[in-house]
Amino acid sequence: MSEKKRVFLRGITSETYGLKEFRRAQLAARRVRGSSVVVATGQGAGYSSDHRDNSRVEWRLAPGDDEFLTQTLQVHSVELPPHGENQGHGHQNEAAFYILEGRGYEIHDGLRHDWSAGDLVFVHTDSVHQHFNPYDEPAVCLVIKAKTTWMFLGLVQQGRGGPLERPGEFGGREDWSSLWTDGVTDRKKVVHPGDCVWRTTPLGRVRVRNSPAQTDHRQFSVDVHELDIPVGGRSGRYWKMADEVLYVLGGEGYSLHWEVQEEIADRYYAHLAHTPSRHEIRAGDTLYVPQNTVAQHFAADGTPLRLLSAQNRMFKHLGYDRVHYLEPAPGDGAQQP
Repeated sequence: MSEKKRVFLRGITSETYGLKEFRRAQLAARRVRGSSVVVATGQGAGYSSDHRDNSRVEWRLAPGDDEFLTQTLQVHSVELPPHGENQGHGHQNEAAFYILEGRGYEIHDGLRHDWSAGDLVFVHTDSVHQHFNPYDEPAVCLVIKAKTTWMFLGLVQQGRGGPLERPGEFGGREDWSSLWTDGVTDRKKVVHPGDCVWRTTPLGRVRVRNSPAQTDHRQFSVDVHELDIPVGGRSGRYWKMADEVLYVLGGEGYSLHWEVQEEIADRYYAHLAHTPSRHEIRAGDTLYVPQNTVAQHFAADGTPLRLLSAQNRMFKHLGYDRVHYLEPAPGDGAQQP
């Protein structure tokens, strides 16, 4: 990705009606990215990351990725040094922050929201926000957002504070929040680990951090859960239409992915590959599972594996709100994650 020109939205072009080559290219891209794989840093144009006090932004997945993977989700990390802050800015898209290390606080539309390691923090739509670390240790968070969904819908108004352009052509201030869903300002902006419970599910031991069922959370675009796999254990083998980004919070292991081939006959039929691809993962890695893929995750013999999973909720609104389990995790329960 160019450091001088940001790609907000990529198009899909083809000389044929079928998009098999596009799909092949996506599936061929590397799916595991460690800390050494950085798509772009925050020093380029428009990255809301020309931070003061040397805070650092690194992108793992973004629409301008030359090895095109996805633009349903964007993932980057932000490190705020001790007593650091970033520059305040606003954008129409939501964002979810998982705090990996340290503590600090947000200012969203003039209100303060404190956070610490393990918290999931939400930047709401049309929010003017700024991030602060007033403490002696650095703070690191993983930012996950479905920004391109807003861009595709034409919701592109964003920037930093400044005077109104062409003030003579416009009247006085109106309340932007008049267009928001009723009651959203009363919803939770910071979700602590203790706010959510661990459950035994067909996927394994899961703690859901954000989902459509949690109607008191102020986040509508990104669903997040944690998955805890014991030493030498495995998750359920699952198939879903949404693509998925998983961050390895701890441990190491591997992930198996089975490609799904479509047969377009009298209706759509699915055919699963006999042989999966294997992807080694360890703490700090980002793992990508493409759309319409069967996946299963395994912990190494000597360590448990803890994963943070995120997906774009838009898939659920498009009619793909189910996960099909071809094989449950050992000791699974009846509850769905």
